[in-house]
Parts: sequence; C-alpha cells; structure tokens
Amino acid sequence: MTKYEKEVFSIINNSHEHLTAEQIFHKLREIHPKVVLATVYNNLSRLMEAELIRKVPVEGASDRYDRAEKHDHLVCKRCGKLADTKFRDLTESLREQMGDEFLYYDLKVYYICPECRNKYNLQFSLAKILSK
Repeated sequence: MTKYEKEVFSIINNSHEHLTAEQIFHKLREIHPKVVLATVYNNLSRLMEAELIRKVPVEGASDRYDRAEKHDHLVCKRCGKLADTKFRDLTESLREQMGDEFLYYDLKVYYICPECRNKYNLQFSLAKILSK
C-alpha cells in the first residue's frame, strides 16, 4: 500500500461518518498539504478494487465511502443522513428466493431520521398553533 492509500484507508476506517471524496481530500490535506483531489479518487479506486473499502451511493447526493465490514445502512429521505445498522443476515433467504447463488447484497433502508421527524413535528405543531 502506498502512503496515500494507507492514509485514505485510515481516514475512512477511523471516521464515524460516511465521508465523500471531497471530505476525505480535506482531511488528507491536513496531513499532506500538496495532495490533489485526483490522488484521492485514484486511491479510493484502488482500495475499492482490493475490497478494503466500499462505495455507498445515495440517490441525489455525492457517493460516500465506508469500511468493508458487512453492515447495512439507514438513509434519511429528508436530510440524506447515512447511518450504520445491522439487520439479520438475509443471505439464506435471498438465496432461497433467487434459487441461485449471488456475490453479495447491499441493503439501504430509506426512512425519516429522528431529527427530521422531530423537526417536522415541531413545524407541524407551530403551524397548528398559529392557524388558530
């Protein structure tokens, strides 16, 4: 692994967020001020090819990067927040339903996060009060 691959890998694996390439770039620049964005993309590609990290595409937002460990995601449909979760393993159920083998599955469940629900409930309550 090159020094940049090691740094990008470390940034992703030590983050509690799902970072975009641009966010990774800004963190890497704190360590290597002369690095360019193309270097980040090239290293992300190599790390994905080696299956050391994975890309998490989210509709209407920049791709995010995550550690390779098997887990699922919750995606807020209002704010785009991406959160890790672990659901029961669906491998056997999917294999039975497909009647065939598959490589892997990537589960994203879309919902409204608690923060957005609270904000909506507050807005709804205020609108209700103001309309009286």
